Amino acid sequence: MKQIRIGTLVGGEDAVRVLPQIVPHGFESFSLTFWQSTRGLDLSETAKRIKEILAESGSVISSLGIFGNVLTGAGDNADTLASWERLIDHAHEFGTDLVAGFTGRMPGSIDGSIPKFREVFGELAKRAADRGVRLAFENCDMGGTWENGDWNIAHNPTAWEMMFNAVPDSNIGLQWEPCHQMVSLIDPIPQLRKWVGKIFNVHGKDATIAWDIVREYGIHGPKAFVWHRSPGFGDTNWTDIISILRQNGYEGSIDIEGFHDPVYRGDWEMTGQVHSLRYLKQCRGGDFIPNPV
Repeated sequence: MKQIRIGTLVGGEDAVRVLPQIVPHGFESFSLTFWQSTRGLDLSETAKRIKEILAESGSVISSLGIFGNVLTGAGDNADTLASWERLIDHAHEFGTDLVAGFTGRMPGSIDGSIPKFREVFGELAKRAADRGVRLAFENCDMGGTWENGDWNIAHNPTAWEMMFNAVPDSNIGLQWEPCHQMVSLIDPIPQLRKWVGKIFNVHGKDATIAWDIVREYGIHGPKAFVWHRSPGFGDTNWTDIISILRQNGYEGSIDIEGFHDPVYRGDWEMTGQVHSLRYLKQCRGGDFIPNPV
């Protein structure tokens, strides 16, 4: 069993600048992300420079991510499909076999998005398989519901069943985190037990649910009832999450998704992230210690 790495997300365009500053904190993996487009970035040169930066650290690139609406390709999403293709083609240069992002969605219900999902990701899954690459879909609703939304259909387990029935390729799965499910008042632990075989990457993001507000005001009132949190500050038992992952042979990473915590933000962002890094390492049992020979 390999050690589950604990890392963080870094913007792909800023990675060469940011990584040298945060590698010394002890992050073991980095997920490089792009919003809607890789924007003409020379991916081969970027991969070369990042490999040089990480060479002596032991850290790795866990995944590449492209987050936009690939199904419509409208407006600022016009380059999103080509960006998926580029990242699939260049993933091996970064030392990773995983490309992740939103599924996108068509106007209207999730049901109406499945035919286009089948068309687009059926082809992308084949392209990825030819290059030894896996694809994973983040479970963020981006403010969408079952009936409407602009970004992503992969935020509900019923949608996952529909997606994986539509494209049954073994190299497509989930980039999962408990936070997005808790925002929908879904218990993440039994969900993880059921879906762990399809989880290729985990985002380190938690949530705090104010059950007193839910009971008094419900979820459609004027008071916020849930907050995104960095691990170690929220409600989730990450020891249980890591145990379930290990019991099922997961050997990927948990990459902290920062810049969401309502307390540890701004000047305190990296303080919160490093706390989460140390907390998650402790939840996995600390550093690996070899047995006596």
